[in-house]
Amino acid sequence: MLLNVSYKNKEITKKIDEEVGKPFTLKERFALNGIGSPKLFIVDCSIEIKNLLILDNNTNTCNIELRPKGIIIRFRSLLETFGLIIPYYKFNLYKTDLGLYTIYRDQYFIKIKSDTKAIQKFFTKLLGHRADNAPTNIEDL
Repeated sequence: MLLNVSYKNKEITKKIDEEVGKPFTLKERFALNGIGSPKLFIVDCSIEIKNLLILDNNTNTCNIELRPKGIIIRFRSLLETFGLIIPYYKFNLYKTDLGLYTIYRDQYFIKIKSDTKAIQKFFTKLLGHRADNAPTNIEDL
């Protein structure tokens, strides 16, 4: 689900909280050693996101926020902030050649350059958190 999260709107906040859970408390953030990613550079993305990013001439960057039941990928276009809300049961991550990560949710995808140790460490944390909190698959029963 791709949403404009620039302004405080109770309906949008409720949708996000239903999909990926409420934000972590301060104590939980300290326990996780932070819930946000470093600045991530977007290499490629799906057509819906690309149509938003080409509206300005800035560098295409994003960041990822961990939530209890998913993640939020935020990026800016013009003066607006957009969020791609991805619950863990729809989250797919592929590591491709030369340090590129591709994140999928339904028809949306974002390809991110992973050129520093901090980014690789964050993705390791993300995958560990997903393994602990993702719903059980039917094959696991």
